[in-house]
Amino acid sequence: LGGLLFGYDIGIMSSILQMEHFIKYFGAPGSVAQGIIVSSLTIGCFFGSLISAPVSDRYSRKLTIVIGAIICTIGSAIQFGSVNRSMLIAGRFVNGLAIGFLSNVVPVYQSESAPPANRGRMVSLQQWAITWGIFIAFGIDYGCSYIKSDKQFRLPLGLQIVPSIVLLFTMAFMPYSPRWLVAHSYIGDARQVLGRLRAYGHASVPEVAEELRLIYETIKTEKETKSSSYWELLKFPNRRRLLLGCGMQFMQQFTGINTLMLYAPKIFLDMGLSSVQSIAMCQAINGLVNVSSTVPAILWIDRWGRRPTLLLGTVLISTFYLVLALMMRSYSAIKANDMTGVLIHLDVHSMGIASICMVYLVVASFAFSWGPCGWLIPSEIFPTHIRARATSVTTGTNWISNFVVTLTSPILLERAGWRLFCAFSIIMAMNFLIIYCFLPETKNLTLEEMDSLF
Repeated sequence: LGGLLFGYDIGIMSSILQMEHFIKYFGAPGSVAQGIIVSSLTIGCFFGSLISAPVSDRYSRKLTIVIGAIICTIGSAIQFGSVNRSMLIAGRFVNGLAIGFLSNVVPVYQSESAPPANRGRMVSLQQWAITWGIFIAFGIDYGCSYIKSDKQFRLPLGLQIVPSIVLLFTMAFMPYSPRWLVAHSYIGDARQVLGRLRAYGHASVPEVAEELRLIYETIKTEKETKSSSYWELLKFPNRRRLLLGCGMQFMQQFTGINTLMLYAPKIFLDMGLSSVQSIAMCQAINGLVNVSSTVPAILWIDRWGRRPTLLLGTVLISTFYLVLALMMRSYSAIKANDMTGVLIHLDVHSMGIASICMVYLVVASFAFSWGPCGWLIPSEIFPTHIRARATSVTTGTNWISNFVVTLTSPILLERAGWRLFCAFSIIMAMNFLIIYCFLPETKNLTLEEMDSLF
């Protein structure tokens, strides 16, 4: 549910900005205004991710998720009742604070609770939930596009309240992180939680006792010899982990995925679609592609490994971006009757359809690779005593990078057009080299065994 809220907030504004009654109520936003409205969420996410770290360490991962759900309910209500752009932006900022909490803490909570053999699968479920949130947002936008009043945009904004309230109440039935419990000397409670998570409630089995012993000894050693402050992140070997974690989040955003997810309606419009309904339908298909293409990662990422998954996804994304750029260039040239710029010879209609398909292929390639791995790797490479603070920094990097991409994308799409996707193709080629040279394989290692890699 935390991931679903995350995805819903990301996806909900993409089609709303094109809706007739949104434009009638708030006025037609230019490319800069669109960037501000969309990216206001990510600024809130940045601050929320940083604030969540000390809250998570002190009050538990579980309670921090509850706080995030409460803040999200407030932000959704503000957006639903917005009477001007400033109020809408404020509501999105408040929602961003909540998503910052959830995007930082939920992967940590999952990685600290999951067994090593299934950790990749469990954290990948977070990404799958994000894709479901995006898909649901796109679907609701499509359905609401037929409403002939301001409910056309208010209903999608207000429906964010539903999953946040459900998350708030379901957290009452979720266990605390066993590693957080051990770190705060609740050893008996940690044993019971591990028994519940590993042995169907049988806390006395040897496997539970051995895992509890390993967690206890690791955390005890860390407390005796190491600081849990942010400065600890800059010391060797944590500095390398921090660079890797921040680099993963930075590279994930500069795949350009949010340019496609948030501003695909503009691309579809440029490719010949004209009605709000047809654009919303194509966006809903985009969301469905995102959801379905995440499933292979959930099923097999712990078998494939992180490195091969990322390398394959990177090659595919780079290739499809290049083809998309060539198609968009040729489409523009054909429409302008300038055959000297035509690189791919198709009629205008076929070119538009093929370009939209390329968008879907980029999204599919991201969904099984950078989508889950971008969150999984930073959540598993840090030791317990600094994990929450470290992931707050890596998640903050994600949101700052996201802010830059979402703020500049509408401007770059307007001014650079197809060249933007050439740039993303080149960036992905660079990402391939970085992953190949610097990313170690982390599959099947316990969180305590990660020290051997660094």
